[in-house]
Amino acid sequence: MSQSESEGENFLAQHPRMMGVLFMLLVLLTQFGGTAAAISSGNPGP
Repeated sequence: MSQSESEGENFLAQHPRMMGVLFMLLVLLTQFGGTAAAISSGNPGP
């Protein structure tokens, strides 16, 4: 696989809008992780 493109690169080349979808998914998951960490640290439990 020295000069051949990977399957992911081929898929994104054929479906360029998926790159934006994957980026937004990454952003949403990043924000959700920070929110979940803030909520769990604010509630010490029983």
